[in-house]
Amino acid sequence: MRYTCPLVWPPLLLILLMPISLPRLTALASTLLMSTLCALPMTVQAQDGKPVDKKTQKKAVDKKDKKPAEKKAKPQAKKKVAADDQGEFVNFNEWKDVARFMDEMAERNQFQRTDLNALFAQTRYVDSAIQLIKPAPSTKPKNWAAYRARFVEPVRINAGVDFWNTYGVALARAEAQYGVPMEIIVGIIGVETVYGRNTGNFRVMDVLTTLAFDYPNTANRDARMAFFRGELENTLLLAREAGIDPMSLRGSYAGAIGWPQFMPGSIREYAVDFDGDGKIDLRNSPVDAIGSVAHYLAVHGWQRGEPVAFPVTVSTDNRQWEAMLNQGLEAKYSVEELQAAGISTSALPAGMRYGLVDLQNGTGPTEYWVATNNFYAITQYNRSYFYAMSVADLGRAVASARNR
Repeated sequence: MRYTCPLVWPPLLLILLMPISLPRLTALASTLLMSTLCALPMTVQAQDGKPVDKKTQKKAVDKKDKKPAEKKAKPQAKKKVAADDQGEFVNFNEWKDVARFMDEMAERNQFQRTDLNALFAQTRYVDSAIQLIKPAPSTKPKNWAAYRARFVEPVRINAGVDFWNTYGVALARAEAQYGVPMEIIVGIIGVETVYGRNTGNFRVMDVLTTLAFDYPNTANRDARMAFFRGELENTLLLAREAGIDPMSLRGSYAGAIGWPQFMPGSIREYAVDFDGDGKIDLRNSPVDAIGSVAHYLAVHGWQRGEPVAFPVTVSTDNRQWEAMLNQGLEAKYSVEELQAAGISTSALPAGMRYGLVDLQNGTGPTEYWVATNNFYAITQYNRSYFYAMSVADLGRAVASARNR
């Protein structure tokens, strides 16, 4: 409300100029009282009975007096994919494919159908997993230097030194038992989770169910859905075998778990109890993670004592080497074959097999390497040349930092 004081000072002057009498004294006192009240701050009562000061009152008055302005649409910021999306409720029990999956699980693995119904009633749909799993646009050129810089950098190197210093005994034991160098184990765990710092906060049941039954439309959609359904089955089996609630498992947007980011199927097949406490726990035991990484690589072709890769140059005249690119994740060429194709091979040990690897650098010159079976063993962990080379480079950088 708006309050206006009456004009009291002119009457007051007239009273003062008049002869003083009792009625005039009364009038004078009344006028002085009115002027004092006008000088005091005014308060009004809000609807809840609490006093509102003048600033609040002014805002209310201004708001009331102003004409309503047209609402302008706020510009929509580009939506970022949430790193740890908690998902939204959908009734997976009503999905026909999910119902068929539960029937198969009950028949093949003797799960109780009612237990599965209760479990999938809690499972949520995670759209951010769908967005994150989509392949990068093919129009964007690959850039090895930019990729490498994300992983071979001071934070990971320093954390790797601390990790190696803390778990050096377990790393040495893993190398002795499985033949995998300590620096390679350190490189993988550093690239995967920065030594346990970033293991993921998605519920594994949520993301695997989402991807198993609603994978995005890609050329390999059927194969990927089959893969994630297999991992969903392995999640349920893993939880039952370990005696844990499957809803307690958390990991990446693709369902990878723990320090080394093993998929549930890989945990069941390749993880080991390396700390000897009677259980496998890749979420809380770095020592189990160390042994499991080494065991995984050994099973996938790691050769004790062999190098990983060598930089080479390729001929601009003899371009037969181009036919050796993209020939699968295996070492298949002899030194003589590489030489005949126009690849410099002076530093390569004889008697081994190699593959040709190209590391593209956007608009810059491509790096060429020849890779051994050990390089390709790392690609079985993640099917990427960039990934395998980053693991090797990070491991070397950590080893070098420890020796300084």
